[in-house]
Parts: sequence; C-alpha cells; structure tokens
Amino acid sequence: MLWMKLKMVVDSLRGRRRRLPCYLWFLLLFAAGGLVLFIHQRDLSEMVQQQGPGVKLGSTQRQSRETLSMQDRERGKSDNYQHQQEIEGILSSPIPPMQFPHFEESRQAATLGSREQSRQTAIPGSREQNRQMLTTWSREQDITSLHVSKRHRKLLKTSPPIHHTTKKDSSSSSSPSSSSSSSSSSSVSSPSVSGSSILDRWKKLADIQVARRQLMKEICAKYKSNISKTITGHHVKNLFVEDKYKLLYCQVPKAGCSNWKRTLMVLAGMAPNAQSIKHDTVHDGNHLRELRTFDHKGVMHRLETYTKVMFVREPLERIVSAYRDKFENPNDYYHNLFGKPIISKYRANPSVEALKTGNGVTFKEFVQYLLDVHRPVGMDIHWEQANQLCNPCLIDYDFIGKFESMEEESNFLLRLTGAPPNVKLPSFKDRNPADKRTSTEITEKYFSQVSTLERQRIYDFYYTDYLMFNYTKPFKDLY
Repeated sequence: MLWMKLKMVVDSLRGRRRRLPCYLWFLLLFAAGGLVLFIHQRDLSEMVQQQGPGVKLGSTQRQSRETLSMQDRERGKSDNYQHQQEIEGILSSPIPPMQFPHFEESRQAATLGSREQSRQTAIPGSREQNRQMLTTWSREQDITSLHVSKRHRKLLKTSPPIHHTTKKDSSSSSSPSSSSSSSSSSSVSSPSVSGSSILDRWKKLADIQVARRQLMKEICAKYKSNISKTITGHHVKNLFVEDKYKLLYCQVPKAGCSNWKRTLMVLAGMAPNAQSIKHDTVHDGNHLRELRTFDHKGVMHRLETYTKVMFVREPLERIVSAYRDKFENPNDYYHNLFGKPIISKYRANPSVEALKTGNGVTFKEFVQYLLDVHRPVGMDIHWEQANQLCNPCLIDYDFIGKFESMEEESNFLLRLTGAPPNVKLPSFKDRNPADKRTSTEITEKYFSQVSTLERQRIYDFYYTDYLMFNYTKPFKDLY
C-alpha cells in the first residue's frame, strides 16, 4: 500500500516536469515579441525625427499646423496677460466696454505690432488692397477679442441713458453715459493733423469694427442660434449692390439711408455729386439694383466677396424720427395706409375728418399700434427692428456703422474701399428741412407722452437691437 502511494507521488512529480517546458516556451515567445515591437517603434521614431519637427506620427500636415497654431495661441495668452487684466478692469466699470473710446486701442495693443507694417502700406494703396484690408481687419479674431460675459450683459441692461453731443454743446465734455459711437465722433481728425495721427485714428476705427462684430456674434449665438442658415431672397431684400467698388449696403431707414443711397449712385457714376440727387430719385427711381434680383449664384458670389455694410441708430430715437417724418408732416401715402386704421382702432371718439384723411395720429396712438400684436396694419420698414431688416445673424457684415458717428465712420469706409477723395457722405436733410433733427432731448419729450409701462414695452420690443448694437437704456426707470 505504501509502495503504491510512493509511486503516485513520483508519477505526479514527473508530470509537472513535463509541463515546465511549455511555460518556459510561452515566456520565451512573449519576450521575443516584445523585443521585436520595441525595435520597430525605435526605427519609426528615428524616421519621424529625420522628417523634421513639425510632423507627428499618425498626424497629417494640416493637423501639425493646427497643433503649432494652438501652441502659438497659448504663448499669446501668456504674453497678453497684462492686457487681459486691463480689460477686466474696464468690464468692472458701470459703462459697457465699447462705450470707452480707447478700449479698442488697449485691447489690440498686444497684436498691433505684428500688423503695423501691413496696415501702413495698405491705407495709401489701391482700391482692391484697401477693400481686402478692410475685410481682414473686420474679421480678425485674436486672443484679446471681446467676449460678452454675463456681467457685460447686465451692464447693457443697467447703464445710464445716452446723451449724444449736439453741435451747440460739441465744445463741452461729453456725458459719461454717451455711446461708443458718439464718443468716437468727438475726436474727428481735422485737416491739419499729421499723417501719423490720422493713421492712429484709422487703427482705432478698425478695432472698433472688430469689437462690434464680435459683440454681434456673441448676441447672435445666445439669442438667434436656432435660426435657419439658408439665405433666401427675403433675407437680402434690403441690400443694394454697387458693383464697381464691390459694396453691399443694407438700408436701415432713419439711419442715414437716403444719403448712403445717394453716395452709392455717385460711386456708380449715375450722378456727379450727391447734392444733385433728389429724394424721390433716390427711393423711387430704381437706379440701385437690389441684391435679391440676382440669381442664387450671383447673390452668394457677392455675399462672399463684396464688402457688406450696415448703419444703425439708437432704436427709440429712430422711431421718433420716423413718426415725426411720416405722421406730423404731409404724407398722403402713410396717412392713408397707416393713419386711418390707427385712428380708427386706438382713438376713443374719432372725428369724421380724421377717419377720412388719417391726419393727426398722436405719438401715443402710434406707440399703441407698435405694441399691438393684432395690429390693424402691418409693420413698416421705417420702424422695423434693424436686426430684422438686415439679418446680421445670417449675413456676416464687414462694417457696422452708427448714425451717431456717421460722418467719420462713413468717410473711413469710403477711403478704404478706394472711393475718390472728393466722394463723401452728404449730411444735408432733404425731407422737411425746417424741422430740427431728432435728438435725445426730442426723443425724451415724445416718450413723456406715454406711460412708464408703455416705455418699458417699447424698450422690450427693440431689446435685441439694444443688445446687438450696444446701445444703453434710454430711460433710468427701465428694468
């Protein structure tokens, strides 16, 4: 019995010895495979080093350039740290950043040196060079570009009302609550200033354009991100084409629209000067071609290659200007089309004469019509929101000008597009020239005729324009 047990133990030990070579063989194969893989990796690494430092294993040349670009931007972040601190200090002020005339100058200082030479050579260059440079400036997106924070949006809602500088008080200091455009207009270059001063001012104006476009994109991303991206004839119905100087102008009535159309006609060679073009010729002569009259290919080609321009105005000041023009002065078209139904619906005891002629619409009745979701007659281009007229969330505008600094910004644009030096935007008022131009004071006078609730609702109605084009609250009692 003992012998049998001893034999079983010996047989068991022999079986284990027979299995040991299998384990050893497996370990040897694993080690050999690892050695081959190590040698292969080393050879590939040497090949990459021979090709140069820009290329990584498994990456295309385009990916390598993108990686280097990201590294450059990271270096830019550290270089521009001081300038970002300056921007944070400005954002903590009770006035929105773009209302400071020197904000754009400071935020571009870090990257200005790299573009100095190209800008200096482009300004006195050919028409095509200047047009391309304008597009380049307006589309620059560097590391210090303005980003609209929640704090900034709050400031847009709570800033004090704007006060535009008039000719009478142009010598006095501007109010701290004036808009960026009115602030910038106070430093218009005189003919006697040096060329370097003009160049500096042009740089500031170009940087202002970058800031305006960036703000508009941020607002569009927040409030209009769900709109269709397909451009139709409806979206471009207010754009006019000037092919010679490759301009697309979106009309915003009561924001210098008539004079800009005159200027486009002069650029196209239709008239020797803007002063010789009458108002009816501008709007009823069909001399300027609308973008929507081209086929789809022609529309898209011009949208992609032409300089796209729009000018805006403080929204409530604009609608007061429209009311004064269309309802306080003789105008059979607007009195018949809008006056009659407005008086009929919103006046308690209208006279037969008022119902017959449509004359005498009060400002309060006009406001009631604007706020009525069931209007007796539709909206009109003269008081439609600017963002609805020009669709800036769909069309990437290269230049966003403001009525409050119209002269300086228009001439800046004309010089960049290569227009002749004698072509400038006219400033005359051809309709009802005896009436004073609508100002902040006149706007406040008209809105004193309506209730606080109506003022709040009108502000809400144009709220997107206030945000998108960076205009401050018109009245202190608005929330």
